[in-house]
Amino acid sequence: MAEEYVIDEVREEREIQERYEELMAACRDLKPLTRQEEAQILRAFQLAKTAHAGTRRKSGEPYIFHPLAVALIAVKEVGLGPIAVVCALLHDVVEDTEITLEELRMLFGDRVATIVDGVTKIDDVMVMQQAESKQAENYRKILLSMCNDAYVIFLKLCDRLHNMRTLGSMKDTKKLIIASETSYLYIPLAHRLGLYAIKTELEELVMRYTNPEKYAEIEAKIAAKSSVAEKLEECLYAPVRQMLDAAGYQYTVKTRIKSVYSCWKKIENKHVDFDEIYDLFAMRIILHGVPREHEKEECFKVYALIADKFTPNPTRFRDWINHPKNNGYESLQATVMTPEGVWVEVQIRTERMDTIAEKGMAAHFLYKEAHPEEQVENSPVEEWLQQIRTSLENSDKSALDLVEEFKESLYTKEIYLFTPQGENIVLPSRSTVLDFAFAIHSDLGLHCIGAKVNARPVAVGYRLHTGDQVQVLTSKKTLPQPDWIEQCHTPRAKDAIKDFLRQQKKKYAIEGKKKLEGYLSGLHLMNNPQNFGQLKRFFNQKSDVDLYYDLAVGAITEHQVAECFGKARPAPQLFFLDPYKDLFNGAALTGKSQEKTRTSRPFLLDKEYENYPTETAPCCKPVPGDQVVGIVQEGKIMVHRTNCKEAMDEMANHENHTVRAKWRPGEQLSLLTGIALTAIDSKGLLQEITRHISEELDLNMRAITLEASEGVARGIIMLYVEDVESLNGLIEKLKSIDGVEDVHRI
Repeated sequence: MAEEYVIDEVREEREIQERYEELMAACRDLKPLTRQEEAQILRAFQLAKTAHAGTRRKSGEPYIFHPLAVALIAVKEVGLGPIAVVCALLHDVVEDTEITLEELRMLFGDRVATIVDGVTKIDDVMVMQQAESKQAENYRKILLSMCNDAYVIFLKLCDRLHNMRTLGSMKDTKKLIIASETSYLYIPLAHRLGLYAIKTELEELVMRYTNPEKYAEIEAKIAAKSSVAEKLEECLYAPVRQMLDAAGYQYTVKTRIKSVYSCWKKIENKHVDFDEIYDLFAMRIILHGVPREHEKEECFKVYALIADKFTPNPTRFRDWINHPKNNGYESLQATVMTPEGVWVEVQIRTERMDTIAEKGMAAHFLYKEAHPEEQVENSPVEEWLQQIRTSLENSDKSALDLVEEFKESLYTKEIYLFTPQGENIVLPSRSTVLDFAFAIHSDLGLHCIGAKVNARPVAVGYRLHTGDQVQVLTSKKTLPQPDWIEQCHTPRAKDAIKDFLRQQKKKYAIEGKKKLEGYLSGLHLMNNPQNFGQLKRFFNQKSDVDLYYDLAVGAITEHQVAECFGKARPAPQLFFLDPYKDLFNGAALTGKSQEKTRTSRPFLLDKEYENYPTETAPCCKPVPGDQVVGIVQEGKIMVHRTNCKEAMDEMANHENHTVRAKWRPGEQLSLLTGIALTAIDSKGLLQEITRHISEELDLNMRAITLEASEGVARGIIMLYVEDVESLNGLIEKLKSIDGVEDVHRI
């Protein structure tokens, strides 16, 4: 629990001045400031301090603490210069005070005004009312502004990092919304720009608020390893320093323990135990003063010194110097065994490589900014921004679609594929047969029925891998279906399918219009704008074409049209004697497959939503004891786990759909959830599993699938549990069965 902030204006005034002086010292450490730069920073500070006077943050602190902190992050953690400091100090004055953008332009020039405008949220009421998502419109504005000046996104990341560091004073739902926004857009952006320190800290902070119990559990396990870290100093770090000193190297050695979030991701993705994480400990060796032409040679010499004394794991050696990553990352990485029996990852790089590794694409951009007199080719940041600018300016997509497409591209890696003739086709990773077909020709995609991948038949949604040779199979009878959109990954394929479906809808519209006229005529109604508008509202249709299409294909029936105008005849009713009613109401199912105490109110919600019906979300299947949040969806509240990706994406784009939710105390429910299991295949395995579940733990299973291949059995078990403690107890119980390698919740 955070301590309550005590207001003391004299102390605060002194602290504001101290923070400003710390900022100026950091600026001077980065590079000498001209008199004009110092004066401009001072003017920005004084204006921000005056504009925000009397305003306080949720924590109770003076608001000016925030822009000062953002400016300090920009200098010390990103390496930005005076222009960024001025913009950071002023970044909230237009949004939160009476100062206008034009006043900033007059006082500080066009570039400062443009950057501040880029980081300022949209407040146009008309734009917000017409927008599908207020947050998505703001994301789009950031992306468009970022294309004009990269400082916009650098400062948004600094701003978001400080907001996440000080999130503790916010309400719980607001914490979840801000954390979800951070996960949705800002972490992928930090990853793409190569700002890995910022990315790692944001990931940690997001997990702390969305999955607090798991965060605390892993944090405790890491803390328990502190004694191991002390032993590594004696048996590895100190001996390495002695070797480097003896060889005459100038260097810096840094050590680290893997972050909580990184450990959790490895446990989740690899399904390993905490003790099986190889790179929990790492040591980085940074060589100073090495000429560019000798970097490779010196890094391999240092590796040879270490490998001579400590046994390396041959399967975990990575040469990112001869083969740099796409973002320019260069380093030698090896994992060595220490005398303490602990694997430690060793990274060997030069100062230049370390700067690129820490700042990524930003390092190239900032170098060009700092050396305008040099003829330097466009940085990777500028080339990337140009590609984004072209994509954004030539798009008529909604803000939600545009931002989602952009976000997906941030993590994209490439795969290399071949046609039957040997032609090379490059596509984003996760691409499918449909993506490949549309990449060759739109007609091939529109009539695709599958493919032969390496001579083996596969479906249209099959995911391709580097090196695959793909022969597309077509049929003139086959045409795109709506579910194809979910089975492809590239914008080209998605757009082609959507265009085709739009054209098909227009063709059906003529038939649908005739049907509607017939229905209305039978009801003695006119097909006029008033009645047509009533139909669109009743069926929640966005366009005329959509309504006509649903009529043409039978999704809207004559009876439903009559209902819209209150002219529907009552449907015939079936009546049953009391003893048989339950058979037709679904209540004949007995036992634990039903909720123990049937209730329509298992959750406590915000007051304005307390009468809404609630459902547990099928994507994450929360059970009592899980941290949960409510999402408004089609007149009901879907309750998700707070770390559910679907819920976080929804909160990131629709803040107004988020509802505070808690389990109602004392409720006894049996809710459906699932676990995945991997084990060495053996006789009697299935009986042992079912015995633990049904007999020892007295839980009711709905379904179990278990398949064995090459001596390994993998299965999914769907069952009803009362709370998260029961579920965790079951997982531990199943792990105790001989031969069971992994059990985890799905």
